[in-house]
Amino acid sequence: MKTLQFKTNINCGGCIKAVTPTLNQQAGAGNWQVDTANPDKILTVNSDKLTAEQVVQAVEEAGFTIQEA
Repeated sequence: MKTLQFKTNINCGGCIKAVTPTLNQQAGAGNWQVDTANPDKILTVNSDKLTAEQVVQAVEEAGFTIQEA
């Protein structure tokens, strides 16, 4: 399984709640997390099948900014 990391603007519980359905659908529940304590709000995704581009597209569609860390 590969680990992908991204800088985001997902910075609170409400933001995480907003992006959860999208990321659960793409990566699967339990395969991603956002470190809101980190100044860069690091999103970590563990997946064998997702590409960085797919994660970026999913998060942007949910209304957040994202870039590879």
